[in-house]
Amino acid sequence: MKKLVILPTYNESKNIVDILDKLLNLGEDLDILVIDDNSPDNTSQIVEKYSNNKIFLEKRAEKNGLGTAYVHGFNWALENKYDKIIQMDADLSHDPKEVPAMFALLDEYDLVIGSRYNNGLRVINWPISRLYISYFANLYARMITGVPVKDLTAGFKAWRSDALSIIDFNHSSSQGYCFQIETSFRAHQKACKLVEHPIVFTDRTVGESKMSKNVMIEALFKVWIFGLWRIFGLKK
Repeated sequence: MKKLVILPTYNESKNIVDILDKLLNLGEDLDILVIDDNSPDNTSQIVEKYSNNKIFLEKRAEKNGLGTAYVHGFNWALENKYDKIIQMDADLSHDPKEVPAMFALLDEYDLVIGSRYNNGLRVINWPISRLYISYFANLYARMITGVPVKDLTAGFKAWRSDALSIIDFNHSSSQGYCFQIETSFRAHQKACKLVEHPIVFTDRTVGESKMSKNVMIEALFKVWIFGLWRIFGLKK
């Protein structure tokens, strides 16, 4: 089976070589797609200089958000006939060592979610205030959407290609946290088999967070749309 890891990037020049090295040294037969939003710190140029035929680079003209980057990557993966696709952050907050286990779980499940809140709390370097916000935001989203997942805002996820092909991700306009909630919600509504795989999330130690208040506000209110979809039937 063809395997792909998707890495959206914006100003990840300090992390990109490290994550590429770690992924390629896993012993897995996988390809990597980097989707860069015209990073002013020359992230894309570093990827171009990284000589390896397992790495592909898609350069976008401007910063258009995490959600649209993943939509671009999912379409690229399906067009190039990959069977198993992992989405993850490029800042090393998601441990590449979990990639083989998540790929393996796709033999049984349609969507594997790298969960910070399965079997306890598994977060490093977060202040307690951020941990509370994240934990209760996930509880809030789970109650409204009805998706039986503890970490709905997780960004470390593995997909079977046939699951991606039926969730209508191209119709998503969500970004950040909300994109993660929406795609898992769509998968659940389409009766895909979901499972949470416990991971340890380590907050970035190099570079700056891209999270904004607008992304958090979007997730706060947009989950009610998903709740209505749940009641009246999923709409595109």
